[in-house]
Amino acid sequence: MNSQLYSKLIFELSRPGRKGHSLPKYTSGQAFRVSARYAREEAPSLPETDEPTVVRHYTNSSTNNFGVDTGFYPLGSCTMKYNPKVNEAAPADAGLGPLHPAQPASTVQGALEIYHRLQRALSEIGGMSEFSLNPYAGAHGELTGLMVIRSYHKSRGEGAMRRKVIVPDSAHGTNPASAAIAGYDVVECKSLADGTVDVEDLRSKLGSDVAAVMMTNPNTVGMFEKNIPAIADAVHSCGALMYYDGANLNALLGVARPGDMGFDVMHINLHKTFSTPHGGGGPGAGPVGVREGLEKYLPLPRVVREADGSYSVVDSDNESLREVLELDPLGRVSSWLGNFAVYAKALAYILSMGKDIEQVGPLACLNANYVMNSLSDVYALPIPGPCKHEFVFDGLKDKSTGCTTMNVAKRLLDMGFHAPTIYFPLLFHESLMIEPTETESRETLDAFIAAMREIAREAAEAPETLKTAPHNTPVRHPDENEAALHPALTYAALTSGRS
Repeated sequence: MNSQLYSKLIFELSRPGRKGHSLPKYTSGQAFRVSARYAREEAPSLPETDEPTVVRHYTNSSTNNFGVDTGFYPLGSCTMKYNPKVNEAAPADAGLGPLHPAQPASTVQGALEIYHRLQRALSEIGGMSEFSLNPYAGAHGELTGLMVIRSYHKSRGEGAMRRKVIVPDSAHGTNPASAAIAGYDVVECKSLADGTVDVEDLRSKLGSDVAAVMMTNPNTVGMFEKNIPAIADAVHSCGALMYYDGANLNALLGVARPGDMGFDVMHINLHKTFSTPHGGGGPGAGPVGVREGLEKYLPLPRVVREADGSYSVVDSDNESLREVLELDPLGRVSSWLGNFAVYAKALAYILSMGKDIEQVGPLACLNANYVMNSLSDVYALPIPGPCKHEFVFDGLKDKSTGCTTMNVAKRLLDMGFHAPTIYFPLLFHESLMIEPTETESRETLDAFIAAMREIAREAAEAPETLKTAPHNTPVRHPDENEAALHPALTYAALTSGRS
């Protein structure tokens, strides 16, 4: 195989006149004519290639991808765990594929039952009263949850006065971003040396102008926020609500529920915990749950079960059902009912796991502590364990080598592992955040530990090996400054003269 040939862009393989297939001329009926206002002045510059070239190009390109199906992916804060392939069969069912969301409810009762059963299952898992399946991603769920909170305060005549959302300094970046997009002023509260929220600093920022406090538990450094009950009492005492960022919910499965801790609104990243591949731009889902008393503010549409056991969709045009349920919803935050394929897989995961779902959180925490304790003698551990599902090293313990977290991450690629999350959270200068998840075996973890220890040895004995890594990946060590200052944003097809 000519690897150079197939490592090029498909446009660079283009040759004038090359074709892979000839479509028949359109002969039945009148051809559709595009208005001159929208028609192109020139034909699009598409690649001209034969079929074997196209097949070989994309097949070989696919072998350069890395994912949980090809190797260990310890990306902290992302829960990149293996997804059982049996759950992929659910949305692929021949009876579900042809369905259209605009069909009458009477013709899609099975699909609506999947939605409704998932709403109830997630409510039980989260300790909430009701869930909306509309949001398409975690950040979308955050925004939706904050809009629910805004609707709640507005209904009490306090919408104008409650303008602030408090966010810990260790939070995911989407928290302050979502709050800002929802129209709130973001107030940061500090963390203590053990990585948990400084309760006294938080208390000092509470008042009648606060709408909500957003928290993740376990938090971003992998520590359990043990003071949640006291925080929730203080937040509720000033009339604000508690928002739970469900990014780290995987660590709690079978152990604790956010609703029981005092959270009022939460979202769940189904593409992290519930059997949908995470990364690569989708698909995803970020359903939002609320405690009792806030159900009426959730967005529409929503699936409800009638007294006769049938399922109906409550939407903006279904005024009679809205009145019966006493809803005062946001309206729509997405088209239809979110990503059906993701929801079918999530329900399949929950049903197939059954009571074994109680083992997910404990096993994820066990794996994280095993890796952390196996490496803490050569990597700096700013917050001693035990941790929960993930932990953060502050780079190599021996700083005299000059090898950075970036060097460690790139050298890991040479050893067949995806790099962990680096330089986040911002609490530490050389953050290296690792989350093994519960699906990885002892053998996989031992191989990863061995690779990390070998990197620490190389840093001390042959630091240039790290500083020039990676060495055997499809793209070698780039000049990062040059790439940032002068990125190559176009291709140059030398044979055709196009660029």
